[in-house]
Amino acid sequence: MTFHEISFPSDIAYGATGGPEYLTTVVSMASGHEQRNANWSAARGKWNVASGLKHQAQLNTLIAFFRARKGRAFGFRFKDWTDYRATAQPIGVGDGANITFQLVKTYTSGAGNETRTITKPVLGTVKPYLAGVLQPSGWSINTATGVLTFTVAPAHGVAVTVDFDFDVPVRFDTDSMAVTIEQIDLHQWSDIPIIEIRV
Repeated sequence: MTFHEISFPSDIAYGATGGPEYLTTVVSMASGHEQRNANWSAARGKWNVASGLKHQAQLNTLIAFFRARKGRAFGFRFKDWTDYRATAQPIGVGDGANITFQLVKTYTSGAGNETRTITKPVLGTVKPYLAGVLQPSGWSINTATGVLTFTVAPAHGVAVTVDFDFDVPVRFDTDSMAVTIEQIDLHQWSDIPIIEIRV
């Protein structure tokens, strides 16, 4: 995957519209009953960042960012301000041998849940705990994959939990830059879709 480990401008992301999206096929019967088929086991994020543009300087920054990513060609990191943090997140249980653990975030509501693989943790925000005790050292985090590695394997039965902030791997979902000139030094880019990249 062609990916640039660079963050989309956070001030523009702050005003983005969007969130998780699913693909469900719904077949309606003549009786009024319906059959629903969930085609995706996990959500895929989709946003329009045009609503985050507030002034010309931001548009200038976005145009440069778009050109550097060559439209849809290169992925990048995006902060979804509605969902960017995990606290006391369980990621595994020690067995005395395994030293690597993949960051995840689990969403639970009633009997339903979904576990999301986190591949883009934010540097400096990761805090691992063993049996509830913060580990200030003895570990490293790969911010490009979300893999947490301990120097010494956690003991058998020890719960591994983590606090962290994370970005979403995304790409532009357009190769066209449709900018409208409103007046001198005032332009508008009305539709700027970005979509999550499945890893």
